[in-house]
Amino acid sequence: MQKKYNTGLMWFRRDLRLEDNAALYQALKSCRRVFCVFVFDTAILDSLPRADRRVEFIRESLVELDEGLRRLAGKHHIQHGGLIVTHAVASDALPLLATQLSADAVFTNHDYEPQARARDAVVQAKLEQEGRAFHTFKDHVIFENAEVLTLAAKPYSVFTPYKNAWLKKVDGFYLSPYPVEKYAGALAPRPAEHQRAVPTLRKLGFEETNLKALKIPTGMSGGIQLFEDFLGRMTAYGETRNFPAVKGPSYLGIHLRFGTVSIRRLTSTALERQKMGDEGAAVWLSELIWRDFYAQILSNFPHAATEAFKPEYDLIDWEKGPEAQALFDAWCEGRTGYPLVDAAMAQINQTGYMHNRLRMVVASFLTKDLGLDWRWGERYFAEKLNDFDLASNNGGWQWASSSGCDAQPYFRIFNPTSQSEKFDPEGKFIRRYLPALAGLPGSALHAPWLAKPLELKSAGVELGQNYPMPVVQHDEARALTLQRYAVVKKS
Repeated sequence: MQKKYNTGLMWFRRDLRLEDNAALYQALKSCRRVFCVFVFDTAILDSLPRADRRVEFIRESLVELDEGLRRLAGKHHIQHGGLIVTHAVASDALPLLATQLSADAVFTNHDYEPQARARDAVVQAKLEQEGRAFHTFKDHVIFENAEVLTLAAKPYSVFTPYKNAWLKKVDGFYLSPYPVEKYAGALAPRPAEHQRAVPTLRKLGFEETNLKALKIPTGMSGGIQLFEDFLGRMTAYGETRNFPAVKGPSYLGIHLRFGTVSIRRLTSTALERQKMGDEGAAVWLSELIWRDFYAQILSNFPHAATEAFKPEYDLIDWEKGPEAQALFDAWCEGRTGYPLVDAAMAQINQTGYMHNRLRMVVASFLTKDLGLDWRWGERYFAEKLNDFDLASNNGGWQWASSSGCDAQPYFRIFNPTSQSEKFDPEGKFIRRYLPALAGLPGSALHAPWLAKPLELKSAGVELGQNYPMPVVQHDEARALTLQRYAVVKKS
């Protein structure tokens, strides 16, 4: 078969796998030889804390990707295969590398975030000035941008009709894996100056985190390991997913974020099992569709990245000043006096993960108990979450604050105590992350300020000393929130 290009460059980003990789497949199929590259982009890295689990996850995943590329090249008797890794500003380094390698075209997968799209526009312009092509492909989601539209040819802004249209449209064509290995004979040997190992964290200017201690599996093998473990629990997902002390979720968020698993593989499995009547698989499939939904919201309504999806919600007068900052600090540090909220914040601070039910609880608490702008919480999650994804994070925060598309009504305000009693009834999760409260009996554990003095004393709990009093009273805060949100009704 005649190939369009002599030399291609595959730019890995949020797709750190060999199996079923759209851009890698297209590059190998279209070019006689293909170099593979990853850029540690200093435009992103320089803004991160020096100990960042995501950077360590990427670095460990790249080691496996490099090994996989060398192994794949070896099967075709290609020596010196593997990954070219650079550490620079991507919008400068990528075009320069394309020139050095005499690449006719660069292949990569779509990245939908505004900053990434701006970077890609710069890269494309520089490549085209040199007469090089820039090809991007859908890989991160099943349906993107304007692929699922209403009958009026407009983007959906309500989830259920979007989901119905999504399910109606999806078929084998959209879920078929890309047979990368079939074309792997086009992998090119790395030039001598690029035959280097993936740089260490220290060389990148970062420190090791507790990623290994947390036993977070990395790379393609880690994604498969977690998925195979979840397969045995998928049927029960509908019943277990809301209880943070139970092993209910798939824990695949970070792997979806960095593309170490194929979304097509996950979706195919869930869809197949749903068709067989597996209710847990149907619930999990819905979560995957929510991911597509929020991605297309960000693409079609880019203002939502920084503003309320519903403009009238930007009229809300959020709390400001030193008192607001003090409340925010208490929320960030898990010192609100509400055990489920504080345990959830301890979880994200210690592990970079937060259970989905708790994401809703703490977001509701920040916006509707503390009266703070949802953007404050969104930014904190962006810094802390291992699986941070702008579209999903933004969508979740706007849902909780009622400012987003298809959000919960503004008058629906989670009671942190009843949420605790319902979803951590035995207090296992709270005791794990708030050991100071571990000795309290069940009812007292959910609301220590209501505990009997003897219960507090026997548990060694001193309110205001080793555990705080509530920073707000929920009923009073709820009344203030209804007043604050009244501006929305008037607009």
